[in-house]
Amino acid sequence: MFEQLSKRRFKMGSQRGFTLIELMIVVAIIGILAAIAIPLYANVQARARIAKAQADTRTIASAATIYGAHVGNLPTAALDFVSTVSNAQGQTAGPFLAAWPTYPGGWVAAGSLLGGYYYAANNAAGTFRVSASGDGVTVSVP
Repeated sequence: MFEQLSKRRFKMGSQRGFTLIELMIVVAIIGILAAIAIPLYANVQARARIAKAQADTRTIASAATIYGAHVGNLPTAALDFVSTVSNAQGQTAGPFLAAWPTYPGGWVAAGSLLGGYYYAANNAAGTFRVSASGDGVTVSVP
């Protein structure tokens, strides 16, 4: 029995760790996976910012349409969206937006008004445009 125990110890003592080549291969594989994953992650962030901008512009457009249906003409400024207004019959409604939407993180509001979203109305024609730019993309409604 003592012989079996000493043989077992001898076998366990001869085991070794990983070789330098094996460790280098593992590090190379991790590096390759990181090189693939990081650009994909950056692309996901850009798509999320674009989706937020699209959702915000649609929200502003919906609020402008509801405002126009209640008052009879389109809002002229962003302040009209976040305040209470009365129509010709004396009925009050609003605010049509709780707050003006903020620009997606990472976008720069260059040349735009009110947190980055640009609203322009043409009451004579009964039309409006909501737009935002960033990540090399311009989002606009309608």
